[in-house]
Amino acid sequence: MSGSDLPRPLVLLGLSGIAPQALCLVLAVAPGPYRWVALAAGCFYAAIILSFLGGLWWMAGLLGGLKRTWVYGLAVAPSLIGWAALLPWNLGWSWPAPSLLLLGVVLLTSPVVDRVLARQITLPSGWIRLRIIMASGLGGLTLALGVAGLALG
Repeated sequence: MSGSDLPRPLVLLGLSGIAPQALCLVLAVAPGPYRWVALAAGCFYAAIILSFLGGLWWMAGLLGGLKRTWVYGLAVAPSLIGWAALLPWNLGWSWPAPSLLLLGVVLLTSPVVDRVLARQITLPSGWIRLRIIMASGLGGLTLALGVAGLALG
């Protein structure tokens, strides 16, 4: 990534985080016994990554010296959204397609929080661009997995 202060391994590892969801999508649409497992694994993966993002936002706020409560409330929201997305499975409700769609939308929109944080604190050069790429990839694949889940019924 030109114009970025981000170390190359960080960029490569960040982008490689899209691969598990791509594999889940391939398995979900391919004939075979792994369709349901792929949908469930993709849902759990999206929820885990979303929770991870909240931790990043919490630490960014802390390291940036932010004292505003809303920053930390916003940082807790991804874990709660991920948790809520997994609850329907436990209750026997329609799952995981609706949860995948919710998680996909939240992942796609998550760089908005990074942009808000960037107005409050200094983030590394190239971070917002990398986040947009990662969120677009993972969010888009999660939405596609949700659509595949709807099609599988």
